[in-house]
Amino acid sequence: GAPSCSGSRSLPFEFQRSRSESSGDEDDEDEDDEEEEEELDGDAGARFGTDDGELESDDDRERMINLSELTPYIMCSICKGYLIDATTITECLHTFCKSCIVRHFYYSNRCPKCNIVVHQTQPLYNIRPDRQLQDIVYKLVVNLEEREKKQMHDFYKERGLEVPKPAVPQPVPTSRGRPRKVLGSVFRIPPELDISILLEFIGANEGAGNFKPLEKKFVRVSGEATIGHVEKFLRRKMDLDPACQVDIICGDHLLEHYQTLREIRQVIGESAVQ
Repeated sequence: GAPSCSGSRSLPFEFQRSRSESSGDEDDEDEDDEEEEEELDGDAGARFGTDDGELESDDDRERMINLSELTPYIMCSICKGYLIDATTITECLHTFCKSCIVRHFYYSNRCPKCNIVVHQTQPLYNIRPDRQLQDIVYKLVVNLEEREKKQMHDFYKERGLEVPKPAVPQPVPTSRGRPRKVLGSVFRIPPELDISILLEFIGANEGAGNFKPLEKKFVRVSGEATIGHVEKFLRRKMDLDPACQVDIICGDHLLEHYQTLREIRQVIGESAVQ
């Protein structure tokens, strides 16, 4: 017999028919065929879900999500606010506000979330902006981007400074034939690290004391760092005892803990810092 569609009953069909059948029987058979086609047509609609209520509407498929459910993914764990200038640590992929993580790295080289060592001496080398995540945050939180732009504008205006313009990506010129790969700088020093210093242990050549030597004596650091920060850095790298006194000298000047490296450079000159 003919194969039946899903949901329809199979109808009997005769393979051999007698030539002596009357025309009336043929008419009856034609009517049966028409009824069969009607049944198949009706079942086809049910099969493809065209009947009312079979297909889900757009409203049924959409589900409203409360913003509080997404807050843990768009919040900075340092300031407990929404991410602003989202910046990700490349070592562990944890993301924070740029200002928060830069300030944190002034006194620590570990991730504030998982405590992994980001970089032995320059953790700021291992952070990257996450623009995709920042776009998501701005789309989820209403008026957040406008408020941040207004606060930044007011901040610079109150101090008489020029409001920085957003960076516009430059178009890459296209040439015929095989596309040329645009090579950028392989190594870039973040603008926050604007001071280069050379650390030397006075008396190390004479073998004064039993101290662990510095692995790297050249350090690049922010100008906002103080002499107190430098001392903490030295104590950690050289495994110094807390009772050990550390004096930091630049040229003939004994430096105080509260002095910043930028202030020292302005007073004694660029060459003296080196």
